[in-house]
Amino acid sequence: MLDIRDLHVKFHTRSREAVAGVSLSIADGEILGLVGESGSGKSVTAMSVAGLLPRRQCDYSGSVLLDGTDLLHADRAALRKIQGRDIGVVFQEPMTCMDPLMKVGRQVEECLLLHTELDRAARRERALAAMRAVELPEPETVYEKYPYELSGGMLQRAMIAAAAVTHPRLLVLDEPTTALDVTIQAQILELLKKLNREYGMSMLFISHNLKVVRRLSSRVAVMQRGKLVETGPTEEVYLHPQHPYTQRLIAAIPTRRKRED
Repeated sequence: MLDIRDLHVKFHTRSREAVAGVSLSIADGEILGLVGESGSGKSVTAMSVAGLLPRRQCDYSGSVLLDGTDLLHADRAALRKIQGRDIGVVFQEPMTCMDPLMKVGRQVEECLLLHTELDRAARRERALAAMRAVELPEPETVYEKYPYELSGGMLQRAMIAAAAVTHPRLLVLDEPTTALDVTIQAQILELLKKLNREYGMSMLFISHNLKVVRRLSSRVAVMQRGKLVETGPTEEVYLHPQHPYTQRLIAAIPTRRKRED
């Protein structure tokens, strides 16, 4: 479904490549976790997949194929037809991504306005259905609220509803649980599992936390300094890491014993 081949990205202001020859694939219905510390290149990889790479600010090569269509070199018009319809994106900070002057419901249904011919009433019903699917309480009330009136967890659910409202083939999730407390984080992970199970959405889930990825992804890829250093089934990588960097990432995960010490 998604096939990244020998992806290279180098920003003009940096001395080294942000992404240095990454090759990855995601199958239909698969959740792939992409893990690495800040600056490892995982978010730039996500931007390349989502068609959000600032092309004038970098040099890039390789290919990012969605069902055979190369997104990396597609023109803006072609990308606009795919973004929101076939690929949904969820970012880390919903408060900075949502328009503070637009009601939440209108933002959830925005992709429907761009990619369907549904009338206003039908778009509203589809948006409310998406908000129910992500388990937002009282969606009719939330629809009329502004982003500042919602908690962080509710905002993130609204962002996921906006990304999933068109039932895209692929969801790209860039650190979507990092800013949330542990309880809300667990709820969001269960919600993503539900969307994957019920709608068959493939997901690229980006995180610096292997423990979080372990709870969601069936397969994991580990990045360090722009390169892919290890890939494999999540449990296998988590229990038997081969690369020293992966071993250090796992060793850094807090455990009950570490906290007690």
